[in-house]
Amino acid sequence: MFKLTRALFCAATLLTAGLAQAAEPIVIKFAHVVAENTPKGQGALLFKKLAEERLPGRVKVEVYPNSSLFGDGKEMEALLLGDVQMLAPSLAKFEQYTKQIQIYDLPFLFNDMAAVDRFQAAQGKALLTAMQGKGILGLAYWHNGLKQISANKALHVPGDARGLKFRVQASSVLEEQFKAIRANPRKMSFAEVYQGLQTGTVNGTENTWSNYESQKVNEVQKYFTESNHGLIDYMVITNSKFWDGLPPDIRGELEKIMAEVTVEVNKQAEALNQSAKQKIVDARTSEVIALNPQERGQWREAMKPVWKKFEGDIGADLIDAADKSNQP
Repeated sequence: MFKLTRALFCAATLLTAGLAQAAEPIVIKFAHVVAENTPKGQGALLFKKLAEERLPGRVKVEVYPNSSLFGDGKEMEALLLGDVQMLAPSLAKFEQYTKQIQIYDLPFLFNDMAAVDRFQAAQGKALLTAMQGKGILGLAYWHNGLKQISANKALHVPGDARGLKFRVQASSVLEEQFKAIRANPRKMSFAEVYQGLQTGTVNGTENTWSNYESQKVNEVQKYFTESNHGLIDYMVITNSKFWDGLPPDIRGELEKIMAEVTVEVNKQAEALNQSAKQKIVDARTSEVIALNPQERGQWREAMKPVWKKFEGDIGADLIDAADKSNQP
């Protein structure tokens, strides 16, 4: 009898422990490298809010902004190791996983964000799942916006940039973009940009208005050229093994939430960028240069040969489809 009672007690203890363990929420660590008052930062917080509201006690989302958990150089490795479950890297970060993603870095490819939306709704969908075999699943595209060029020298035409050192993300296309105008690209993580500009390690950079303003780049750059020459978009990604291992009902709800958040992020991105631009103008620490059509045409002509250089990796058909997305 004693043995039976003890066995029942042990079984009950194990069952209770199992139930307690099952009741523990699934923790999703969502890390990113930008400030919270940016499109990506706001999107991560909204995803956390909705996930915890709709899956109370079942899902907990921890958001780590400003490279506070992993920086540019380590976050992809951390995702593949399972040390973080969700990231939203710039599209420029994926070239080592799929060459086709380089299409988003081609300069002067998209005229506006409406063209980007048209492309991503069609051909862009396949790129979300192009890295699954390497353990990375794309869940959504989040917009930041179109890029502008900054420098401590007024840049009106491509020749003005000759010889300057520009910070770029770790992207072969972006390196070639600056080489095309006889400037010198320097790869540098996002967290190091302010200091790099401050110390003169680099003379200029490219980014969106919201990233410039949130990182106070206008304190260390005298000029911004409103070029709208390229795209900064993010792909929200997860570890595919982690995602496939989620209970189907939780995964389904998180997919719905991600779709809702994506609509909101992309709607707010342009407003955030315009507000950030105005703050930079109002600060009067630097000058914003508006290009006339002839000047912009010179920049486009100087950088467009980069398209041909990467046509083999990306695919002529995909580049053509992206170019055609400029026509409503």
